[in-house]
Amino acid sequence: MHIHGLIEDNAALANLCTRLAQSPFVAVDTEFMRENSYWPELCLIQIADANEAAAIDPMQPGIDLKPLLDLLVDNEDVLKVFHAGGQDIEIVYNLTGKTPHPLFDTQIAAMALGQGEQIGYSNLVDAYLGIQVDKGARFTDWSRRPLDARQIDYAIADVTHLAKIFPRMLEKLRKTGRGLWLDEEMERLADPANYFNDPEQAWRRVRITSRKADVLGRLKALARWRETEAQQKNLPRGRIVKDETLADLAGNPPRKQADLARVRGLSATWAGNDIGGRLMAAIDHAAPLSADEMPGRDDRRPGTGKDGALVADLLKLLLKIRAKEISVAARLLARSDDLEALAAGQRDGLAILDGWRFEQFGRDALALVEGRLAFAVKGGRLRMTRTEEA
Repeated sequence: MHIHGLIEDNAALANLCTRLAQSPFVAVDTEFMRENSYWPELCLIQIADANEAAAIDPMQPGIDLKPLLDLLVDNEDVLKVFHAGGQDIEIVYNLTGKTPHPLFDTQIAAMALGQGEQIGYSNLVDAYLGIQVDKGARFTDWSRRPLDARQIDYAIADVTHLAKIFPRMLEKLRKTGRGLWLDEEMERLADPANYFNDPEQAWRRVRITSRKADVLGRLKALARWRETEAQQKNLPRGRIVKDETLADLAGNPPRKQADLARVRGLSATWAGNDIGGRLMAAIDHAAPLSADEMPGRDDRRPGTGKDGALVADLLKLLLKIRAKEISVAARLLARSDDLEALAAGQRDGLAILDGWRFEQFGRDALALVEGRLAFAVKGGRLRMTRTEEA
């Protein structure tokens, strides 16, 4: 494989992208910083196919990333390969409003091959290539320039290894017939809705015990205000106001701006400055949460009381057994909320009752809930046994 030097000019980048556009796949990785900002700061992009690899410096003045971004989001003939690519995809979405497509995530694929719930990149490289990844540059400040040769080599290795692993992983998936299992997961990962930080929905990420419409309405207004402030100032949400303070303000709203000086977690200066005024305006204009937005009393537990919770626990045991039997990560087979919904009596719209998940797990899960399947201990081992049909 030919390894290019750091690409810093538009002609070299355009030529690279023209060649990569003829490949069946490209492996992609990014280096970024986001500890002190709302938006991740893109510092380096690495890309490779089976023949060549390069790192691109997006911080170089005058660099035009359009050929690369077009390759990632508009070329449907080239598969984009990531490992645990959620944050990389988010960066591409922030730059283009689109996500890479089609895509393949090796961490998700490893779940289908029974290699764990969330196998790390280093372990994946070791498992497939027998190479110990050098982690010396792992905590580099990628925004500092110039980058030295070791940093660039470390970064490019991420995609050169991935470009070698992907064909081997694909061959395993073909042999096991599990490639089709991943289609739904990859489409979910590529859904642009996952990467749009809608201020109107920001309140749903804040934990709060109250289920009163007026309190949740204030929380929605405050979370929307915080999200907007964080985006405009390019600061982490928690740097504006922490979640626990936001929930406290929603439940115990100050009557006037001067009262902000006594709120734990806020600077006393907010009692008289502009940001404090905008916070108070958010509270003053908040409306009770509408009935259709109100969360359930307990969205994450079955609605059939203690018995439903016990049934859900049995389903989780069945899931653990079945995942071990077929050597696949339990998380790929079923999610806890689906099991709890099934235990509560729901049948429509559950992923485990459709397609390959139904064949591998859902049919038995349904039989267990309906009393046609039971646990038994035989020879000291836990087994499933069929009961008489209802």
